[in-house]
Amino acid sequence: MIEIKAPQTLPDSKDAKIFLAGSIEMDTAEKWQEKVARAFAGKPVVLINPRRDAWNNSWSQSESHPEFRKQVEWELDGLAASDYILMYFDPNTKAPITLLEMGIYAASGKLFISCPEGFWRKGNVDIVCTRYGIPRFPSLEDVVAHIAALVDKR
Repeated sequence: MIEIKAPQTLPDSKDAKIFLAGSIEMDTAEKWQEKVARAFAGKPVVLINPRRDAWNNSWSQSESHPEFRKQVEWELDGLAASDYILMYFDPNTKAPITLLEMGIYAASGKLFISCPEGFWRKGNVDIVCTRYGIPRFPSLEDVVAHIAALVDKR
């Protein structure tokens, strides 16, 4: 398992690429990406993790801010390069960017979603999943196990 965090360059690898889309709100969202990394340890995967170690909250969320733009473009490139998009909606967060990414990739066939009870827009997520045939899982552990099984079959 290789874990790439923003803004590192994606490696040239034939291993399954899994983008970790989901709640990141600093100091609110659990660090669920760490659980996913432990679960995939030893597997032939590249985890594409947008949770940047050196995020600066003072960065203007503006197209003209170079570091912010670099982050968003890195995420868009990672989503496009991925074989699977593991999407987790932490019930303690709003996750507006994750909702945006869900909309962009709803028809891609790459999404696998865990949206536990309590997420503020679970109904919207469920309806979109039903409409587009996106597999849903009740917990982070369940979606990880499903993708791990897909990786094992590759």
